[in-house]
Amino acid sequence: MKVLLVLTSHDTLGDTGKKTGFWLEELAAPYYAFKEAGADITLASPKGGQPPLDPKSDEPANQTEMTRRFSADEAAKAQLAQTVRLDTVDQKDFDTVFYPGGHGPMWDLAEDPHSIKLIESFIAAGKTIGLVCHAPGVLHRVKNADGSPFVQGRQVTGFTNREEEAVGLAKVVPFLVEDELIALGAIFSRVKDWGVHTVRDGQLLTGQNPGSSAETARTLVAILAESKAD
Repeated sequence: MKVLLVLTSHDTLGDTGKKTGFWLEELAAPYYAFKEAGADITLASPKGGQPPLDPKSDEPANQTEMTRRFSADEAAKAQLAQTVRLDTVDQKDFDTVFYPGGHGPMWDLAEDPHSIKLIESFIAAGKTIGLVCHAPGVLHRVKNADGSPFVQGRQVTGFTNREEEAVGLAKVVPFLVEDELIALGAIFSRVKDWGVHTVRDGQLLTGQNPGSSAETARTLVAILAESKAD
């Protein structure tokens, strides 16, 4: 099983002067879910090299067993420091792609032509893709072969308006994930704030928030195992 994880290279939270990036739990929990399934993992980002970590995600209140495990894992940290450039990867080399969130992807991956083409190539190849929290927002420019929005008519979830308001960034992000997906014709579902929620619709697998990242990754592993068994 070959898994591509795509991380943001964007480190600035709008014009607030604060830092952002990827959310640690959303990398760490899937990373170990894939590792424990025996996957060969490649990490990529638009600029390559060390992607920016949202400093808030490493604060004590947001740490989890998996984030602490990752922070103590020298091999994992070395791999993270050397992400490959997104424009050098080819979907033919992977069974799936998974996008962790954090606010960073809202600025770069959501508009990155290489990311958009990469996702479209996974879809065209009939492969399942996974995205969690803010990362479903990177689908907003992704199209079907007929030019319609990929998410149109699909069941999805992602970071909700209420969750964005709760963290005080509803007026800072370029768009609200929930509103944008609904505007594109997606059928958006949510559970309580910070509840675990994963949604599958065909090739698309999405998770609502950081706490949903482990379940989303494990579901993706199960889907890949199922497809290999067929």
